[in-house]
Formats: sequence, structure tokens, C-alpha cells
Amino acid sequence: MTIENCTIHDIDEIFRLYKIATNYQQSKQTVVVWPVFKREVVEKEIAEQHQWKLTVDNQIACVWATTFSDEQIWEERNVDAAIYIHRIATNPTFRGRNFVSIIVEWAREYAKDNGKDLVRLDTLGNNTRLIEYYTNAGFTFLGIFDLKNTDSLPDHYHGAPACLFEIRL
Repeated sequence: MTIENCTIHDIDEIFRLYKIATNYQQSKQTVVVWPVFKREVVEKEIAEQHQWKLTVDNQIACVWATTFSDEQIWEERNVDAAIYIHRIATNPTFRGRNFVSIIVEWAREYAKDNGKDLVRLDTLGNNTRLIEYYTNAGFTFLGIFDLKNTDSLPDHYHGAPACLFEIRL
């Protein structure tokens, strides 16, 4: 198992995993379903080395994105030294392997290596199963918040409350 930056050659697989995740969200009738993300956004994340993959036996098992700033979601808390994790999508062939815990361990080291004190993520709507899953993975659930300005966020953030989580290092 390895964790490394995605390359542009991975982009079709990234979008395939996003589509699978969206279909899964729809099948579970979750409150918020991912939209189709803009290819240019993911291409930029890859170029800036903010798109990650976990591979098992030379197959992409899981992908996610990171940022060092997330002002529209974290608002006044964005001044804290943190990394932010977004869009974790797992290849269904590898479901059930608790990749979030692996990502958390990786993120702790990545944060330390980049001079950050926190690992953060968010999800939308009052998804109690996901809240429990993330807290079991080591995150502190900070609560559910209405975002003030979602203008430049993806469509699924419009009108949905955000659940915020963090791990203090």
C-alpha cells in the first residue's frame, strides 16, 4: 500500500471514483449528493500536488484532495494552521478496509511536515452515520454550521449545513 500524489494520468479514474461515490450517495438517499466536479479544478489540484491516491496492488483504492486554506467553509477558523481534506472516494473493490483511518495517520504526518497544527474535514447535512464514522476515526465533531457565503463552493454546499471535524496535533 502506498500514498502519493495523483498524476494527470489518474484523472479518468478519479472521476470514475467520484461517479461511483455519487451513485452510492444517491442509493443511500443521503441528504447531500456530490455534483459533477469541474475537470479543470481537479487538473489544477493535480498540478499543485493537492490530489492524492492510496494504491493497493498497483490499483487506485482511494483518492482525496487537500488544501491549506478553506475560508468559505471554515470562515474565521481558517486562520488556524491546518490541512483540509476533501472528497474522499473509495474504489468499491477495496471498501471496508478503513481507509479513512489510514488517511488520518498520513494526514497527521503530512500536517506536521508542513507546519500545521490541525487536520480538518467537513461533510454536509446531518448524516449521523458519517459523523460517527469520522469521530471513530479520531476527529472531534465541532457541530453543524450554516455557511455564510457559498458562492465559489461546489453546488452541493448551497443551502446545506456543514458538519465540521478536526484533529488537533
